[in-house]
Amino acid sequence: MRKRDYVAINVYWFGLAFMWNGLHPIVLPALLLNFVPESLKNTYLGGMTFAGLIVAMIIQPLSGALSDRTRSRWGRRRPWMLAGTLLDLVFLAGMALAGGYWGLLAAYILLQVTSNAAHGPAQGLIPDLVPEERRGLASGIKNLFDMGGLVVASLVMGRLAEGNNQVLTFAVIGGILVVSTLITLLGTSERPATVCADPASGSNLRDLWRADFRRYPDYAWLIVSRFLILLGIYAVQGFVQYYIRDFLGVPNPAEVTGNLMAIIGLALTALVFPAGLLSDRLGRKPLNLLAGALAALGIFLLIFVRSVTSLLVFGGIIGMATGIFVSVNWALATDLIPQEEAGKYLGLSNLATAGSGAASRLAGPLIDGLNALRPGAYLGYPTLFLLASASTLLGTLLILRIRKSPHIS
Repeated sequence: MRKRDYVAINVYWFGLAFMWNGLHPIVLPALLLNFVPESLKNTYLGGMTFAGLIVAMIIQPLSGALSDRTRSRWGRRRPWMLAGTLLDLVFLAGMALAGGYWGLLAAYILLQVTSNAAHGPAQGLIPDLVPEERRGLASGIKNLFDMGGLVVASLVMGRLAEGNNQVLTFAVIGGILVVSTLITLLGTSERPATVCADPASGSNLRDLWRADFRRYPDYAWLIVSRFLILLGIYAVQGFVQYYIRDFLGVPNPAEVTGNLMAIIGLALTALVFPAGLLSDRLGRKPLNLLAGALAALGIFLLIFVRSVTSLLVFGGIIGMATGIFVSVNWALATDLIPQEEAGKYLGLSNLATAGSGAASRLAGPLIDGLNALRPGAYLGYPTLFLLASASTLLGTLLILRIRKSPHIS
């Protein structure tokens, strides 16, 4: 592969990261305040994003498995990416024009369907096109674009959300998504597959979901550990804007949330590429353990935050840990899967990614309930941080169960 090919196959992730990192922590929490009761805002936000992420958890591995069996002149992955992105624009417009909670919810759920129909196949580009010994590099570049999308979305969306211009906000999201998708679609040359999944093996829906975890037990442990680590990280991310609004009492919570996400994103960006490259030399497992332990520490320290400054400092620690984790953990996943079914198995990793995101949203009623016990004390948020830190630490310890991979040492 040429150097520019590593970039072209990964630019899509910038647009996708911009969209979801703008919507979930910044745009949706601010938008929901127009439609739901103040005392139940965490519950409504948690319920809405839980449903959406459950949809993502189902659609992503299914579309990835179907793309393994796709035959077209454009290859296996790109037709799905094009169709999914075009439909994304329809449902982004639906969210922008929604006049109430139920309309917003419907458009959001449909956006999860179409976005993940593109996301699942897109994950197959690296194992399809990149030699195994260079996948740490490719994963680092992928996550560099992921983090770039997070940083830019945090800075831009935080300010747009405070301006309360829904149409402009969603137009910016759609425009960046389209440009990044086109660069990947036009800049990537998918060759005819030399190793293909047997189309007959996907003749029914159950076959598309079937994974041989007895044959690949280390991949099963990877999914469990990834779930628990990301559960803690996503629990903090999902409710941070309401935490800033309630617990810290700042007048511009969406903008402060954007600044926090930008700090986290910059810390991620600084480490995500060198971590992926370093894992090709030093091994995936030690860096995964370091990242998980550091993330658990950063989340625990949030319990003691009493100012925006300390929040940004501890957020930076979480960002550095997450930058290392997302890069080397993804590289580890590509080591452990069967290459002929890369789309399906990497899609199944979304059982951990979207599954942990969905599960973390169930903390919404817990936060509202604990906050109601002592009005004004907001006990729900420090309790959330304690549980999130424990989950991340447990997931880190489970990485020790992963043993068989050429790059694990």
